Amino acid sequence: MEGLSAQPRLALDGEDTRQNNAESLAIPLDGKGQEPHSLAKDKGRRKDKETDRDAGELIEPGRALVLSDFNPPETSAAERMIRFAYRLGVPGSTLTAPFRKPAKPRLLATVESPITGDRIAGVALRAGHFLIHGVKTPIKQVDFSPVARLSVPFERNVHGFEWLRDLAASAPREQCTATAERVLAAWLNANPAPGKGAAWHTGTVGRRLLNWLVYAPLILSGSDKGLRGRVLTTAEDTARWLDRNVSRAEDKLAETAGWCAITAAGLLLPDGKPRRLYGEAGLMRALGDLVGDDGGILSRSPIGQMEAIALLVDLTACYHAARRDPPSAIDAMMQLMVPPLLSLTHGDGSLGSWQGAGAVSAEKVAALIAASGVRTRPLRDARQWGYQRVSAGKTVLQVDAGPPPLARHARNGCASTLAFEFSDAGQRIIVNCGGAALAGGQVPARIESGLRATAAHSTLVLDDVNSTAVLINGKLGSGVSEVEVDRRTLETESGRTATRIEASHNGYAQRYGLVHRRILLMRDDGGELRGEDLLLPVGRKGKRGKIPFAIRFHMGPGIELGLSAGAKGAGLALADGSYWQFVAGAGALEDGDLSIEESIWINGGGKPLPIQQLVLEGMVSRSGGSFSWLLKKMG
Repeated sequence: MEGLSAQPRLALDGEDTRQNNAESLAIPLDGKGQEPHSLAKDKGRRKDKETDRDAGELIEPGRALVLSDFNPPETSAAERMIRFAYRLGVPGSTLTAPFRKPAKPRLLATVESPITGDRIAGVALRAGHFLIHGVKTPIKQVDFSPVARLSVPFERNVHGFEWLRDLAASAPREQCTATAERVLAAWLNANPAPGKGAAWHTGTVGRRLLNWLVYAPLILSGSDKGLRGRVLTTAEDTARWLDRNVSRAEDKLAETAGWCAITAAGLLLPDGKPRRLYGEAGLMRALGDLVGDDGGILSRSPIGQMEAIALLVDLTACYHAARRDPPSAIDAMMQLMVPPLLSLTHGDGSLGSWQGAGAVSAEKVAALIAASGVRTRPLRDARQWGYQRVSAGKTVLQVDAGPPPLARHARNGCASTLAFEFSDAGQRIIVNCGGAALAGGQVPARIESGLRATAAHSTLVLDDVNSTAVLINGKLGSGVSEVEVDRRTLETESGRTATRIEASHNGYAQRYGLVHRRILLMRDDGGELRGEDLLLPVGRKGKRGKIPFAIRFHMGPGIELGLSAGAKGAGLALADGSYWQFVAGAGALEDGDLSIEESIWINGGGKPLPIQQLVLEGMVSRSGGSFSWLLKKMG
């Protein structure tokens, strides 16, 4: 640790650097933050230039789509009349065969979903336990009533029947039907009719019906004919309930789940053509409201993105089972949604921890992408979704460069604006705590709001106050309303390049009169990341006094930290044997101290792991300040 350099090199390879023959690549570590020497030099805002795209790079499929791709499927005048009549409440059997008795409920086809579940959770089910995010609960102890107080992960899994996917992955069907029938019978006994509570949230009902239809062989292949008839009748009743209530969904993702279930029921239950036509039109509207122009859902949640893709994959499987081609809009939407999801993967293929998500494993992400059938590249600049991705060799940088989701879209909204994650060769170096959406499993529910706070992310915090207010039920309040972003590629005279991202937010402007601007510069070989955090005053009236600040760098799991002599920097020993140095600028150390604190990180299985964090904290003048730092790979 004694060899840690207090003054690292300020230019790449020692060469003079330039941007449009003017701008330097260096971030000064003298702490003064003066504009002639700072990456804050360029005050102007412009759209990204195309200089950062390789000449031979393929355009992601999602970027080439147009709005017309998402119109409802073309229908004849007669079909439009049928859809209109069904929407008004005319029964499907009356519209399809007005002179015969309604057909008895039955399943018209068997679906084979390409998505596989968790085999271990399925084995636990066969042994008599629910295993959800690492928490094991005996089936006989679960209260299936709609008003039961279950944690959110258990509500979703139990009432949404997502456990059917895990059970199907655990063993051949014949070995699973007894377990499926046992749990289903208990649930039906506790829910004899539609009611209130978690079991009858629109999104939960939609997922439940879709899972019943997709995994029908598990629940309809047993010897209990009475249960079989009861299930089919309940499925039809559930579909009718969704017909009437889908527009009252709690959010657009829940509404999308409802429309997918309605459409699947139209494909797989008798006299379903009117319901299918009705469902397809509603689904296209819901997807249009759920997904932004660049393919990211408006909750900005990667696990929400995965759920939306999975819904469309299962619905496509229902079309194939019914021997119908799905509307082209469904495939177009998956083509649009996969690249943004890939933009939040690290070098090992696992997801970053954003907007409540845990670090979803590479295996789960890869399996979902393979099931979608989409082959594409990550989207590097998802402006509307709000994430920036920079990759250099085996090094990946992810930046939250967008405002937080609006309250009506957020499920596990986090005050994470301008936070970043950084990894090298699959090893996470800088992370966010993540995992708020998994609270109620191994993650204690009482810390859910803390995991959504600004301090749980690798960014700057003023006065220990969130940049956006964190409210209950996953919602967000006032705070960041505007984020400015500038991304460009800088070239050195030696021909090497670096990517520079500058972004600022106004989350602290109203309360403290300061704007947070963060500048990140990553070298093209991935061996060096430079940063500068600036607090800039807004308004004409000068303010006196000082405010406490903290810049947090949560370390990835398995990293050993040690402060250098004089606490001017720190050494990072990674599990793979590599070694990195963190150096704080002299100006940052004038106003603050560098220390090591404890932190927590939630892995993809929902398990909290102890980690450490570097914290640069002190007092900053209300007139503003600048704090530079460097993270560099040694050897």
